[in-house]
Formats: sequence, C-alpha cells, structure tokens
Amino acid sequence: MGSVTHKKRDNRMLKWSKANAKTERLNDSCWAIAKYLDGGRKVYSLDLLSGYSCPFAEQCLSKAVEVDGKRTIKDGPKTEFRCFSASQEVQYTNVYNLRKHNYDTLKQNADDWPLMYLELWRSMPTDAGIVRIHVAGDFFNENYLRAWCQLAYENPDVLFYAYTKSLKYWDALRSEIPENLVLTASYGGRDDWMIEHFAFRYAQVVYSEAEARDLGLHIDHDDSHAANPTWRDESFALLLHGTQPKGTEAATALKALKGKGSYSRKQRATV
Repeated sequence: MGSVTHKKRDNRMLKWSKANAKTERLNDSCWAIAKYLDGGRKVYSLDLLSGYSCPFAEQCLSKAVEVDGKRTIKDGPKTEFRCFSASQEVQYTNVYNLRKHNYDTLKQNADDWPLMYLELWRSMPTDAGIVRIHVAGDFFNENYLRAWCQLAYENPDVLFYAYTKSLKYWDALRSEIPENLVLTASYGGRDDWMIEHFAFRYAQVVYSEAEARDLGLHIDHDDSHAANPTWRDESFALLLHGTQPKGTEAATALKALKGKGSYSRKQRATV
C-alpha cells in the first residue's frame, strides 16, 4: 500500500494512499464513475486508525492495541465480525503508522473544521480524480465531516465517496453535502435505526450470496455501487472479508466464501 503527499514534501502533512486492489477497479467502471479518471487522474484514499476513529461502530468494532510492546487486535463487546482494516494495522507497521499519523494530525484540530479542511486541502494529491474517504476509519465528529464537505465543494471535478456509521453527523449536515460526495450508511452501528428513519442508502455485510439474495440486495465487489453518484438510492450488500477469529460463525462463513471463489476479481455487482 503506497502513500503519497501533495506539493512539497512535509512529514507533518496528511498521508494519502494510492488505490488498493479493490478501488483500482473503479478504472473499469461505468461512465458515471470512470469520467472522473479522465486525463490520467487516479484513485486515492485518506485513512485513519480503525476503531479509534469510529465512534458509532458495534458489529465490526476492532482496534490495534499495544500489549507488551507488540500490537494485537482487540474486539469490542458487541463485535460479530472483525474489521479488516484493524487486522491490517496489527500486521503491517507502515500501515499502522500512516493511519495513526493521519488520525493524530486531524484529531488535534477536532474542534476547528476550517483547520481540518486546510490539512486535507494542502495534502490532497493534485492528480486525484476519485477519493475514497476511509478505507480505514470513519468521521469521528461533525466538524471532520464538514471539512470533507468543504473539500468536495471546492473540488467539483473530483468524486468523493465514503461508507459511514456516523449517521447523526450525516443527518446534521445534509444541506452541506455536495453532489460529488456520495455517502453510504454502513449497517452494524449504534444508530442503525436512523437508516430506515431517514431513508439513508445503506450497505450491509452478508455471510453468503444467498443471504444477499434473500435481502434483495446486489453485491458490490468493487465499490462500483458505493462510488456511483447516480445510484444514491440503491442499497447493496458487501461480502464478509478479512481475518476472522477461529471458531466463529464469521470464520466459517469466510472459509465457505473463499471455497466458492466468491472473491474472484472477475466478479462485479451481482445479485
């Protein structure tokens, strides 16, 4: 996972990551998405520490914690499946350090959204065409989401998208979210009731293709649902992934999915 910075190198700046295997496939998506990559523009993400930046997570709450000088994973009291990005932070020191740097840098200005906006603006790569906000992390307060709204507003030729469980911040800032910022509510948080109440478009983690069919949801294998600005009202499913604790229902389901080839890169949005 490579990282980049914008303009003149400054180690204090936020560190953006290049597209991973999943988000890179947006290059092959429909016109509504691919047009943002015209002229050689690229896909990037800005990531934070998992769990620590996720105030409303429950079912997927996991954190990388230091124990006797080593990182290990700590699940929340209501965790049903382990957060993939938290597992990355335990396994890869460079990933942990990058996300911690970003989280610490932004958190120190948590009460001042213009300063957080400036941190985002001055570090955003100049060739960004699509930005996934948080392969890891979430909107840790309302000011932070407002800073992203401003960044998207000031960059209408860039497509921004995010999954979030910070639904009360979304609701509070509805009128400030520009057209090029596409949000998806992520089921499995403390405020799930808000999804139906406010008719938020949502994504739900499923343990099998059959579960997605029973729910009447298409499976998004490549973020083509999540990023598409013309599908704002279409909810979808996400297949369980990551490293799951042995002996759990999630681990059994993950093994079955891998055995069926459900994660093949040839897969796109399917039922």
